[in-house]
Amino acid sequence: MSDLPQPEVVITHESDLDGFVSGHLLQRLANHLFGGSTKLQAWNYTNFEKRPLREDCAWVCDLNFCKRMDRDNWLIVDHHRTDHQPQNARLILNHDKSASLLCYELCKEHGLGNETLDRLVHYTNVGDLYLTDDPEFTEAIDYGSLIKQYMFWNIAKLIDGDLESLVDHPLLKVIRTRREVENPIGFEYAKAHLKPLSDTVAMVESPIGDTNAVVHRVLEEALTPHPVILTASTFNRSVSVSLRSRNGEALPVAKVLQGGGHPNACGAGLPKHIQRIPDAVEYLKKTLNPKPGGRFNSLGDLLDV
Repeated sequence: MSDLPQPEVVITHESDLDGFVSGHLLQRLANHLFGGSTKLQAWNYTNFEKRPLREDCAWVCDLNFCKRMDRDNWLIVDHHRTDHQPQNARLILNHDKSASLLCYELCKEHGLGNETLDRLVHYTNVGDLYLTDDPEFTEAIDYGSLIKQYMFWNIAKLIDGDLESLVDHPLLKVIRTRREVENPIGFEYAKAHLKPLSDTVAMVESPIGDTNAVVHRVLEEALTPHPVILTASTFNRSVSVSLRSRNGEALPVAKVLQGGGHPNACGAGLPKHIQRIPDAVEYLKKTLNPKPGGRFNSLGDLLDV
C-alpha cells in the first residue's frame, strides 16, 4: 500500500529532459497505484505561473515549489531552491538530485525500476545538474537535446508512455551527427564573439549547435577569465538568460537577476520591458556592474547574496 494521494493530474516542466522523464515517471507511478490513465500536463514556468490550480490533488515535478502550490493533498517533487516551507503539501526536495532521480526513487519503492530506466535517469541527472566531470556527460547532453530539438509533446507522442524506448533511440544518431557537424561551427563563432558583461560574467552567442555543449567547451578550455558564461534567448517578446559555471559561481548571479536553479546551471527571466537582445545586454551590464555603494561590486559580494 502507498500513502500517496490519488492525483487528478501530473504536472511537469515542459522545456527539458528532466521535466519529460520525471513527469512520465510520476504518471507511470500514478497509473500503477490507482489504475486508469492519469493525465499528464507540461508547462513552461511563465505559463504555469498563470495557470489556476483548481485540482483537489495533483502531483507536480521539476517546477519550483512556491506558496501557491502549498495545498492539501498535493505532492511536489523538485530539486530547485525555494524560500517557502511547506505547511500543507507533501514536498520531496533534494538540491543534489534531479527531479527525475527523485521521482525514480519513488517508482523503485513500488517495484517500477529496471536497468534501462537506470541508464535514462542517470543521463537525465548528469545533464540537468550539469555534472561535467561525469564520463557520460556528452551522451547525457545528447539525450537532453532530444527534447530541445524535437520538443516535449512530439517525443511524448512517439514513445506513447514507453520511456525505455528513449534509450538508444534512432533519433540520437541525428543528434550526434548534428553535434559533430554543428557544434564546432557554433564554438568557433562563440569564441570569436565573447562579450564581457562584468568581471564575473561573459556572454556568448552561438547561432548554431547545442548551446550547452558550446558553453561547456568555452568553460573547459578557459577561453575567458570569467567564471560564468551567459547566453540569452527571446520568446514571445521576452528575454531569458541561462548561466553556466564549473565551481558554483553561476547561481549567485542568477539570484541577482531574480532567477534560480542549480549551482552550475541556472537561469532567469529579464524584466518584461526587456524584449530584445541588445536591450538585454545593456540591462545586464548595468545590473551586474552597479555603481560604488550599490548592491555588489565583486564576485565575493555575489557569493554572499
